[in-house]
Amino acid sequence: MPPKTASSKLFGYDIEFTYSETWIAYALLSLRLMMGWVFFYAGIVKVIDPNWSARPFLVNVDPANPLVDVWAAMADWVWLLTPLNQVGLTLVGIALILGAFFRFSALCGALMMLFYWAASYPFPDAIFIDFHLIYAFLLFLLGAAGAGRIIGLDQRLEEIGFVQNNPRLALLLG
Repeated sequence: MPPKTASSKLFGYDIEFTYSETWIAYALLSLRLMMGWVFFYAGIVKVIDPNWSARPFLVNVDPANPLVDVWAAMADWVWLLTPLNQVGLTLVGIALILGAFFRFSALCGALMMLFYWAASYPFPDAIFIDFHLIYAFLLFLLGAAGAGRIIGLDQRLEEIGFVQNNPRLALLLG
C-alpha cells in the first residue's frame, strides 16, 4: 500500500505527515500484545503467589511523597486492594491481548499505572517520567487508535445487534 498523508492541528500548529497503514497496523497490534503480556504477567504472578500482598508497596512509600498519608491509609484496605490489584492486572492483560472491551481496559490499565507512578514519587535521580507514565500514555495511544479492532474481539463485538442498537457501548470497545 502506498503511504498516506494525514493532517491535523497540534498545539496550534498545522501538521502534515505521511504514514503506512500496513506498518501502523503491525505496530499497533504488536504494542497491544506486548502491553497485554506485561499486564497479564504482572497480575498472574501475584495471583499464583499466596503470600503476595499490596501492603509492602503501600507502607514503604518514600516519606517525601506528598501523598504518603494517603498510601498509608490505603494499607488498611489491603484486604480489598490486594485481590483487586491481582485480578485487575490479570484481566486488563487478557482484555488487551484479546482486543476485548479495549478502550475500557486500556483506561483501567492507564489509571493503575498513574496510581503506581504517583506512589513512586520522589523519582530516583529526579526522573519525572518513568515506565509507569510511559505505559499509561501508551495505553492512551492504543485506545485512541482503536487497537482492539486490529485482529481483536472488539471488531466482532461491534457487529452484534445489541452494540449497534446501543452506540454508547462502542465507547468501551475499539
